[in-house]
Amino acid sequence: MKEELKRRTKSFAIDNFRLCRNLSNEFIDYKRQLIRCSSSVGANYRAACRAKSTKDFINKLKIVEEELDEALFFNEIITELAENLEPKWKEVHKEGDYLLAILVKSITTLKNNQTHNS
Repeated sequence: MKEELKRRTKSFAIDNFRLCRNLSNEFIDYKRQLIRCSSSVGANYRAACRAKSTKDFINKLKIVEEELDEALFFNEIITELAENLEPKWKEVHKEGDYLLAILVKSITTLKNNQTHNS
């Protein structure tokens, strides 16, 4: 599962970059933010996979969750403000929603397991 999420979070960053590349410079600030936080999702997930403990893993996953939520926010801003966007924008947002659901469930499960194992 970790390798699959590494691949998906990396693809999420690449897809957002490609979408932003085709967006007019009228949205330059939003593009920069979206590229930054969507790239951070993959980078921080990779860091989480190298965590030293379950507690460290959970804390790093929370950072991934925050960055992913931020990326979804900027995707929404752009899709609401820009006209004639390609359908891929909605597909990338949907993938982000899936990733966020996976992360939230993972964090919840890990926390519950920690509580039961204490």
